[in-house]
Parts: sequence; C-alpha cells; structure tokens
Amino acid sequence: MARKNRLKETRESLLMSKAELAREARVSPITIARIEKGMPCRMETKRKILLALGLKLTEKDKIFKD
Repeated sequence: MARKNRLKETRESLLMSKAELAREARVSPITIARIEKGMPCRMETKRKILLALGLKLTEKDKIFKD
C-alpha cells in the first residue's frame, strides 16, 4: 500500500512511539495512526506533528507529500 506520507518511518527513526508523538503534538494516538495509514488531516494537525518531530514548518515535504 502506497502511503502519502513518511510519518511512520520518520517517527520510528526517532525511536518515538505513536503515543509519545501524539502527546508531544497534542493530538490523539488514533489521529497519528490514521495519518500513518495515509488518511488526510488538517493543516493545523500537520503543523503540530512537524513541530513535535523537531522539524521546521518549511520541512513539511520530508513528511507530507500533499
């Protein structure tokens, strides 16, 4: 299955659990799981995730393709 993002690979490379990332980004673990499966999410959610991963907003293409 082709995913639209690299969230899972990036999160795992940082040795973060879904729960940890969800807590840092202030979103639910279910939201993280859905995004990792390629489901769409709001721009605000993407912003929170990027910052929680320690990335700049300008680096969004490293995670999200759209």
